[in-house]
Amino acid sequence: MNKASRTSISALLALLALAFLSPIYLMLVNSFKDRAELYKNALALPDSFSFQYYAKAMDKMNFMSAFGNSLFITIVSVAFVVVLASMTAWMLVRTDNRLSRIIFLVFVSTMLIPFQTLMMPLMQVMDWIRGNLHIPMLNTRGGLIYMNIGFHASMAVFLFHGFIKSVPIALEEAATLDGCTKFGVFWRIVFPMLKTITITVAILDVIAMWNDYLLPSLTLSDKGLRTIPLSTFYFFGEFTIQWNLAMAGLTLTIIPVVVFYMFAQKYIIKGIAAGAVK
Repeated sequence: MNKASRTSISALLALLALAFLSPIYLMLVNSFKDRAELYKNALALPDSFSFQYYAKAMDKMNFMSAFGNSLFITIVSVAFVVVLASMTAWMLVRTDNRLSRIIFLVFVSTMLIPFQTLMMPLMQVMDWIRGNLHIPMLNTRGGLIYMNIGFHASMAVFLFHGFIKSVPIALEEAATLDGCTKFGVFWRIVFPMLKTITITVAILDVIAMWNDYLLPSLTLSDKGLRTIPLSTFYFFGEFTIQWNLAMAGLTLTIIPVVVFYMFAQKYIIKGIAAGAVK
């Protein structure tokens, strides 16, 4: 590749980077402006970098309560997804028969179904469970966690399934000969070897669950249970939109997941590639 081609590719990549970063720039600079300054020129830098709008946004969003709800729901959901999906994938790989292959195909096929087609049937089923089995599935953290597990299990099983194929079965057989139970074989031998793909699954699910608006909006109606994405909707009223506070609220929303992603990003491509190819 000659110098002109490299220069052209670099310029194209720089333009693409600017295009992808422009919404973040708009969000950040407008979070420091009042409404008049924002409407005057949304692209310009603010006259002063005051955090007063962040304080107002946190107060109106009830940020600490929403942050606690999002953190609890995300951590518990991801923990269950990782444990259940890894165990399921391990059993499907090690039980290589027609039934296990059919079950795996069912998991993979559910990834192709858009959530929007399941919204109304899902709410009807959850309401039926609440009414007939007296299990509170709607307007509870537990109900949302249960649904998060169901909707994110398929991708996790798919990734774990591909990665587990690279784990030598001889290690498991040796542990079994030494008297280790199936439960012990998985937790002492297999699961520690799944570190890379486990972190990858956790990152993808944390980002998806933390930023999810649609499912929590259908499930949670109590203000005290709202997650951060639901709380940001406060700024978008029927007749007015508080854009400056909304920008501050959105900035507060993405900071935790961006920090988490920065510390764990090196595992994403590595884990996905390993899980898809092996």
